[in-house]
Amino acid sequence: MRQSLREKIIQVCDSKISSKGDNVGLSFYAFFSNKNENPELLMEAATWWIQKHQLDHFVKARIIKEMVESGQ
Repeated sequence: MRQSLREKIIQVCDSKISSKGDNVGLSFYAFFSNKNENPELLMEAATWWIQKHQLDHFVKARIIKEMVESGQ
């Protein structure tokens, strides 16, 4: 996964955790605006989330952040 996407995921996770608490869940769509402005990046996130890790639709933000920070 490219570094810019990793940074975006961590930033969004931090923001969600800060505003909604440690148990907040999110999907990979949380990292993108409602418009499909960058389909390649969206598919990169979806591939990491769905194919590589077989995650459920909603996962706790703290878990996603830990995964990204550890390089998974």
